[in-house]
Amino acid sequence: MDDRTLTDLLGRFGLSEKEIDTYLTLLGYGEAKASTVADAAGVSKRYVYSVSESLADRGFVEVHDHAVPTTVRANPPEEVIERLRSDADAIRPGLEERYSRAEREAEQFEVVKSRVTVIKRIRSLLEDADAELTLSIPVKHLATVRDALAAALDRGVLVLLVVTDVEDAAEVRDVLGDAEGADPMDLEALASVVRTWGEAMPTMLTVDSARGLVAPPELLRRSDSDRQAIVFAQAQLAPVIVGAFMGNYWPAAAEVARAEPAPLPVEYDDFRQVVFEATLHLRAGRTIRATVAGRRIDEGAEPVEVTGRVRSVKQAMVEPTNNEFPVENSLTVETEDGVVSVGGRDAFVEDVEAELTRLEAE
Repeated sequence: MDDRTLTDLLGRFGLSEKEIDTYLTLLGYGEAKASTVADAAGVSKRYVYSVSESLADRGFVEVHDHAVPTTVRANPPEEVIERLRSDADAIRPGLEERYSRAEREAEQFEVVKSRVTVIKRIRSLLEDADAELTLSIPVKHLATVRDALAAALDRGVLVLLVVTDVEDAAEVRDVLGDAEGADPMDLEALASVVRTWGEAMPTMLTVDSARGLVAPPELLRRSDSDRQAIVFAQAQLAPVIVGAFMGNYWPAAAEVARAEPAPLPVEYDDFRQVVFEATLHLRAGRTIRATVAGRRIDEGAEPVEVTGRVRSVKQAMVEPTNNEFPVENSLTVETEDGVVSVGGRDAFVEDVEAELTRLEAE
């Protein structure tokens, strides 16, 4: 290896040119007086002392200042290399942790400028849904995501869908039927609840209260729009989007289709799904029981299991709604110890926050 390459490689470890010259000179001598090194490296003796202390701190040399005159000895290359390797191994976990954190933070938000990319991201998010999703989409783009919606519903996902720029269910069916290669599809096979709204609204998607997408109306309406969409993966933001969806847009849309309830018994950790199923079974005249594993809100978050007949629900997913605020979803359960109100994650007005709920026929 030539001197230039060796110098460049040593420079990557933070050594200055003078430090490298001093160290390479010492390697040639093995051990030498400071004055000898100064003459060979073309630096002052005082500089050799200073550089030698720096090199010693890094494990490249040893300074024998107890002797007269002071000498400096180059450590064997294998010892130096082993120390450098050990230092590299020691910093690797910290570097990797910071890199993965930055990578995760970068992945939390993605700016999308293309309408085609927005549709691709919607389909991808729909395919990843495990428990629930909310979606508003213009009717002209519904056919491009309908299969992903239907598949999510088949997986047992709660699907709340608003189709915009359309007046009624018949027009939605016409658009789906006109889509190239599309088979006829009942809207009840598309989502748990389908609503339509004749106005434009942002395209909003949330999946499992953790990920989603928001796009202004113009981006999906016009191919030459300069507007941008945001794709996010942040558990703190998704509930805010769900709240805006359920509080501002869902009530303005008209219900046009609703899926049949799932056969009992069912078990969910997603509480909106619990309330949806309970609502449909109660309205069908069935008596149902709930077994809820969760925690008491007013008793230091103590774990609790609640079992009893479901007396009533409060919800805004299915007409007629009876909630008192936009994201209210609750069960009233009649237990042996009295009536208990049950809410979902982060419940604050109910008695119990549910973590897992089982519904069964009584």
